[in-house]
Amino acid sequence: MEIYLDANATTPVLPQARAAALAAMAGDFGNPSSIHTTGLKARALMDAVRARARRAIGAPSGQLLFLSGATEGIQTAVLSALSALRARRQAGDAAAELLLYGATEHKAVPEALRHWNTLLGLDLQVLAIPVGLDGRHDLGWLRAHAPRAGMVCTMAANNETGVVSDLDGIAAALANSPALWMVDSVQALGKLPLWLGERPIDYAPFSGHKLYAPKGIGMLYVRQGAPFTPLMAGGGQEDSLRSGTENMSGIAALGAVLEALEEGRTFQDHSTLASYRDRLAAALQDAFPGLVFNAPPELALPTTLNFSVPGLSSKLLLDLFDAADVRMSGGSACGASKARPSYVLEAMGLPAWRTASAVRLSFGPAADDAFIDEACARIAACGESLRESCLGTAPQSHALPPDRLTRFVVDGACCYLLADAASRRCVLVDPLPELTGQLTQWLGCHRYTLAAVLDTHSHGDHASSRPELLAAVPPSQREAGPVDALGWPQGAQQIELGNQRLTRLALPGHTADSTAYLLHDAGGLRLAFVGDTVMPGALGRSDFAQSEPLAYGPSLLKLQQALRPDTLMLPGHDYDDRFAATLDTECAAQPLLRQLLCGALDAAGFASAKETLERGLALTEYQTMACGARVDTCTAGPAVDLKPEALAALQQAHPGLVLVDVREPYEQRVGHAPVLDAAAQTQAVPLSRLPDALPGWLALPEETPVVFFCRSGNRSAQAARALRRLGHSQAWSLSGGLALWPREPSAEDLAHAQAA
Repeated sequence: MEIYLDANATTPVLPQARAAALAAMAGDFGNPSSIHTTGLKARALMDAVRARARRAIGAPSGQLLFLSGATEGIQTAVLSALSALRARRQAGDAAAELLLYGATEHKAVPEALRHWNTLLGLDLQVLAIPVGLDGRHDLGWLRAHAPRAGMVCTMAANNETGVVSDLDGIAAALANSPALWMVDSVQALGKLPLWLGERPIDYAPFSGHKLYAPKGIGMLYVRQGAPFTPLMAGGGQEDSLRSGTENMSGIAALGAVLEALEEGRTFQDHSTLASYRDRLAAALQDAFPGLVFNAPPELALPTTLNFSVPGLSSKLLLDLFDAADVRMSGGSACGASKARPSYVLEAMGLPAWRTASAVRLSFGPAADDAFIDEACARIAACGESLRESCLGTAPQSHALPPDRLTRFVVDGACCYLLADAASRRCVLVDPLPELTGQLTQWLGCHRYTLAAVLDTHSHGDHASSRPELLAAVPPSQREAGPVDALGWPQGAQQIELGNQRLTRLALPGHTADSTAYLLHDAGGLRLAFVGDTVMPGALGRSDFAQSEPLAYGPSLLKLQQALRPDTLMLPGHDYDDRFAATLDTECAAQPLLRQLLCGALDAAGFASAKETLERGLALTEYQTMACGARVDTCTAGPAVDLKPEALAALQQAHPGLVLVDVREPYEQRVGHAPVLDAAAQTQAVPLSRLPDALPGWLALPEETPVVFFCRSGNRSAQAARALRRLGHSQAWSLSGGLALWPREPSAEDLAHAQAA
């Protein structure tokens, strides 16, 4: 059973709305512009829905148009207002200087303002109305700027935070302004009384799919006497205000929703919805200690919660919830794919960690007790799964102790944690300041002792975070003793971790103190932490003040002697999600390295060629200093996507197929996995532990398929491309991930369907 808590993005279509839409496609399919009986029936249906909509929004007068949705409504309203401003200017009235919009508005609004402002040649200044920590508009600022405004755009309720605007306060601030006022009312329909006819609102767009109607149907209210310019001209439908044959099935479905709203049996009242929100809020706070809500509930819709959890990214939380079949979002669905901090929360002045880690929970007014109960239970299970992964704050005696190698990545920079479960000792390689809190929490939760914190080199643009991390770890959890500048215990030839041991190899070049740490186990040399000396597709730059360019070539030759051609090298930076490199793969990808190791270049020639390569290095996509010139950037290679039906055929041809779940443990505990023939080998290897598993897969027979899967197919594609690059051609990613994987309904799903 899916628990859908993203209703501010869209809602399922109400059963009676589906029935009404099908009826309009079948029996009442007429064109409302036709004058025969079939057309007259369609016209009557449309008029009845319009009358019902007027009652729902409190607008007995003015125009109410049916159109495709809120974006078209916003475009039409902005075009109408700005066309009127242009006409005033042409008539000699140039009073309007500003176009104002709320800083937390949906992006459709400022984009429409800028678009039509440019297209109509007005060149007015477009300004955002500031909001406070509570998300409400700064009415004093608005009052001061209103006399010079030509249009003001606000919203009835915010789509990310649920904050309800003070419409009466805004109206008072605009009392002496000539500005035309648009109120985006998308999130208000069915949740707030609007009474548009009693307020000086000139335009109000609505979208049906935010309240259980299909996508593609919406409305635009236009106050009587407000200027209007059609966005679309043509056959003259909607009294020539919006041409194009009306979407009768959408209108019929919207009418059914409005009928249910009017009758009062399908949708919950405000107090019931508020009680549901309180139960969900309590469940979240119990599951995630330290959670903070990003908007005051007394000022927000009773159906929306926006929250952040210290130390947990929104991506981690969304992956976790999605694995448990709980659908939430990081904010507006229109911007969800861009993975940026919430501009809404930034405008409210919230701290960066909250804007970057926010999650939105929103449910529809048709929710019931059983739905909320199940949602709370799933949230509790998600919190427990995080605690079992030591991503909570309290020590967990029952948490499974991690073993061997885990990788952490921040903006392309890599940190590695090497652990031994038997002795509960660990070593950190290349700590990152952004991870200090998470790593300290991890050590405390698992009760591991920190044997060493090692840097592979000093840094050209910042100091090591090693002192900060060591200061945060209790003395009882770190081994004492003198260390050198990179953290290596003085006088030690190796660091032992159970049956693993680390040795070091000096590799001056990138910096004078660049060092590789070689990991050995019972089978011999397993891999090497090489820092920025060799990265996938790049060599570390050698133009820092602390670099030794002439020593770089000899160091690479020394590395060649210490490693096998196929020994995995784990880099300090991995900008293209390749996880590891070998001398074989990098010689194939990097001509300069190949020429050096083949003897075609001496140390001076290598340093000179490298100097040329590194001139004018730009910042990375993360706006950080590039630690090397990438000569083999992430380009499209052979397709790694495998459709579910192709997976079955591949397993038949290769019974030894290996199926690998690369989701993190906290996802695996609450989620499900594809069911294949019993002959298939299944493994759970989180993406964070992929480098540790790569040697095993590379040792498989060449014809053995390794198929990775995750939630959406993104992480599994990274894993498949990495394994292919390292030489295993039969590496695949389950296309679309578990989101598109067909699965049999569970007993819970069947019981829920029967009850429904």
